[in-house]
Amino acid sequence: MDIRYSLLVLYMVVIAEGGGLACNWGLQATHPLPPKIVVKLMKDNGFEKVKLFEADPEALKALGNSGIQVMLGIPNDFLAPLASSVRIAEDWVSQNVSSYISKTGVDIRYVAVGNEPFLKTYNDTFLQTTLPALQNIQAALIKAGLGRQVKVTTPLNADVYQTDSSGVPSAGNFRSDIHDLMISIITFLSDNGAPLTINIYPFLSLYADPNFPVDYAFFPTSGNNISTSSPVVDGPISYTNVFDANFDTLIWALEKNGFASMPVIVGEVGWPTDGDINANNENAHRFNQGLVNRIIQGQGTPKRNTSPDIYLFALIDEDAKSIQPGNFERHWGVFNYDGTIKYPLDLGGGNTNQTLTPAMGVRYLARQWCIMAPEASILDPNLPSSINEACTYADCTSLGYGSSCGELDVRGNASYTFNMYYQTMNQQKGACQFSNLSAITTVDPSQDSCVFKIMIDLGRHEQTTSPSTSSLIRCNQDSSIAFAALVSSFIICFLS
Repeated sequence: MDIRYSLLVLYMVVIAEGGGLACNWGLQATHPLPPKIVVKLMKDNGFEKVKLFEADPEALKALGNSGIQVMLGIPNDFLAPLASSVRIAEDWVSQNVSSYISKTGVDIRYVAVGNEPFLKTYNDTFLQTTLPALQNIQAALIKAGLGRQVKVTTPLNADVYQTDSSGVPSAGNFRSDIHDLMISIITFLSDNGAPLTINIYPFLSLYADPNFPVDYAFFPTSGNNISTSSPVVDGPISYTNVFDANFDTLIWALEKNGFASMPVIVGEVGWPTDGDINANNENAHRFNQGLVNRIIQGQGTPKRNTSPDIYLFALIDEDAKSIQPGNFERHWGVFNYDGTIKYPLDLGGGNTNQTLTPAMGVRYLARQWCIMAPEASILDPNLPSSINEACTYADCTSLGYGSSCGELDVRGNASYTFNMYYQTMNQQKGACQFSNLSAITTVDPSQDSCVFKIMIDLGRHEQTTSPSTSSLIRCNQDSSIAFAALVSSFIICFLS
């Protein structure tokens, strides 16, 4: 029997034994939920698989003996050292895979080497290191006796393949600049019985193209297999949504290059709820409910009629993520930063009424907010610089056009930014002092869809800080500074 066929059969058996909902658990937050609470949140909501972007010790410990299968990520910055030495790869596997499997009972099924390393925005930085790192991690897993239990993969963005001017999936192939490298990676994965992982984002199609048909970004509604937008016709197949068309473009690319049966995992797919005019609870509910229904019902695409493993992006919001792609980057969670529910989602896929369960046991800071003082003037010359300072250190992405707080007036904008800084600084003494423009209140200043947050209590509120002297790590400094400048310039324009 051909070795590739044997490995493929083994892989499909492993997948068949899995099943269930899967999600991404990101950790780029100023006030992360305690890992034990997150693991319980996943279990309470039926998530049986999770992808981590890094080997965080506390997250891995919390996943021990939980029954949740883990895809463990390796950040792109690790690719170069891992590619340079098998010994370094062996040390990484020993510390982050073998140890947690044997000592903590973590059910690690995959190691995801890198994360979308071939994005064009990376300017070829990881082209030479991704495959060698993948090979060295595989060798290290085999040496550790985990070659059958743990499979390697590399999560790739959907921009690694493309179609021609016709736009139909059957014209799909891998990008010409990385075609040979992609074939080498896929061959290596196939030879080792490992899957290809791809990230698909229908939201980004809508975000990038103002003329993109809105309905085509979503799945057809229940009982209606025809989208209200014009379908993409590819021979005998009519595509009613961009997810199916995107996924099948990959399948066509695989078939053309001799990998018709290559297992594929969808590593990330979801919809954000803030930070853009199309990022809101209504659209996120529409998309994610359609996605969950397909997963539960095992619905595939026209080219592959069974559902692949699909990891929902994401479980929880992350307020420290880079916003270079857009302000929406911090708002992908099905749950808010604190594990509260954003919108109703039936996890039974229509078969049962299995509603979301919020996180339990979350401890918050005191019920108080920092706002612009009632006696302070919006004409105060220190106001723009104070807002700029606050948004440099805190997440103000909900203030953008079309976002949940985008309709606040000048005083409301100032209050929101002051409070985000105050909460991000754990309500420390001196954190609500903005050139005599601010004051602390116990009356919730939230307005309509704009929620003024109170952060999770991390036990850091006894320290003293001020906007000018704070040493707190900035929320992805470069992008936050740019957005802070945008907010303060809006204030200046409004006043002029």
